Amino acid sequence: MSASHAANVAHPTKSLSVNPLKSSAPLGAAMAYLGVADSIPLFHGSQGCTAFALVLMVRHYKESIPIQTTAMNEVSTILGCADHVEEALLNLKARVKPRLIGICSTALVETRGEDMKGDLALVRERRKDELAGTKVVLASTPDFSGALEEGWSKAVTAMIDELVERPAVRTTRLKHVNILAGVHQTPADVGQIRDLVESFGLTPVILPDISGSLAGVVPDGWVPTSYGGVTLEEIAAMGASRLTIAIGEHMRAPAARLADLTGVPIEVLDRITGLSSVDRLVNLLSEISGQPVPARIRRRRDELVDVMLDAHFHLGGKRLAIAAEPDLLYALSATLGELGAETVVALTTGSSSPSLVKVPGPVAVGDLGDLERLAGEREADLFVTHSHGRQASERLGLPLMRAGFPIFDRLGAQHRLLAGYEGTRNLFIETANIFLAEHHAPTPAALAPLLTSTEDAHDHAPAQAH
Repeated sequence: MSASHAANVAHPTKSLSVNPLKSSAPLGAAMAYLGVADSIPLFHGSQGCTAFALVLMVRHYKESIPIQTTAMNEVSTILGCADHVEEALLNLKARVKPRLIGICSTALVETRGEDMKGDLALVRERRKDELAGTKVVLASTPDFSGALEEGWSKAVTAMIDELVERPAVRTTRLKHVNILAGVHQTPADVGQIRDLVESFGLTPVILPDISGSLAGVVPDGWVPTSYGGVTLEEIAAMGASRLTIAIGEHMRAPAARLADLTGVPIEVLDRITGLSSVDRLVNLLSEISGQPVPARIRRRRDELVDVMLDAHFHLGGKRLAIAAEPDLLYALSATLGELGAETVVALTTGSSSPSLVKVPGPVAVGDLGDLERLAGEREADLFVTHSHGRQASERLGLPLMRAGFPIFDRLGAQHRLLAGYEGTRNLFIETANIFLAEHHAPTPAALAPLLTSTEDAHDHAPAQAH
């Protein structure tokens, strides 16, 4: 963490968390693994660690989520758990036959000091025949370090390390573009990114691609692994793409790793929500492809500009209290700020992201208890966070705009679109409609006290000389 980042972020001083804001890094890693076709995440830890993550994902996506565990117990915690990893890999290979098993470590094994890389190397060598046809990737994601962004980023980096080919002579596929999607992109966002890239005649290789696996479909039969996503062959060939576009600062490290291994140049976009930010992406795609911006994309931009004209009357001067992962916090606060909304409370899960420097106003690492307290003190008009903030918003009498993970008390979280011109348009419309719904026209009963006070003031006014 650089000094410039720390200087702009206030750290908590209390010794406990009240209604936690963040979800764990292993959960973020598992979500990233699910963006690969025919994959299954494997939590290396106790059954309880897996159960909590599984419940959150099922409630958010309303889908069957394939997650397995090494099921460590008291004995394996003390004596070592390499045999649990080996047994889990062999069982999954025999029963599920996944093409990828993504291992996420938890606090239990990390605190014990397991040599997971060494153990896994021995298992691969000893069981290479039984594991043939299945790739195994390990990401170090202890619960006590980081949150969703960090876990997602580490899993993507691990997959790049393990799965991308490094040919002796690099060839370039001029029409192929790597997209490293962030954890704050919904399946609908990823689908929108694909459509946008393809509209310029380019072929996107999206890692992770949750638009197929977590968007919600009904397959013909039971599928025990992820259903849809980027294939192992597509990942292997990422080193031959013309450019890598990373979305969000937490995807800078995976992009840099891919560049180091293969030489593919990178472009990091801090957000793809907001007029100027989407313009940057569109102009970049036009430059790469040598094609003019398609008419339908220009039409979407015109629609966004029109909505901005309509919505700014309702967003200008509004005071926002936002709690989210760093890149989502920045995207929401900066985009809504384009129409005059002010972020008076900005809470996040960690202080190391460069995005926090760009968030308008002071930022603090905290929980939803801090969000409730500060929103009341600073007279916020709107709560913006995930579903665990609903009780706090009710106590304060503030409307809640749900954003981030998890959203379990509303349908369609995976279909919510916030990326691109259409997503930005949706965000402005949703936010403006919340304020419109909170606005109540005056009734005669509400106006009566005001009329009475005006009449009393008139009766007691001194007479004017004629």
